[in-house]
Amino acid sequence: MQQHNNHSSGSVLPHHRLIVYRKALELLAAVRAAQIADAKLRDEALRAAKGVCLNIAEGAGRVSRADKSRVFAIARGEAVECVAAVEIATAAGVMRGRELPQ
Repeated sequence: MQQHNNHSSGSVLPHHRLIVYRKALELLAAVRAAQIADAKLRDEALRAAKGVCLNIAEGAGRVSRADKSRVFAIARGEAVECVAAVEIATAAGVMRGRELPQ
């Protein structure tokens, strides 16, 4: 995982140093902006986007390489699920907002 120096905020939590964590927060914001009209798909996409953020944070806090790998793999799976939910919403014509950026 790439790291980013975040000295200006004074943050000491491990996930705050990760670029991928900020990208995950951007994914969550994009899913919210998509305004998926179908409640079930919207809930699924938001749950998965939140899961990406939470699993990246959890993985950053893990000590062993095996633990980090396992949790980051879960985050990757959540990211794919999130994007698929938005793609399905687009294909089903139930998006009121913007599509996710590439």
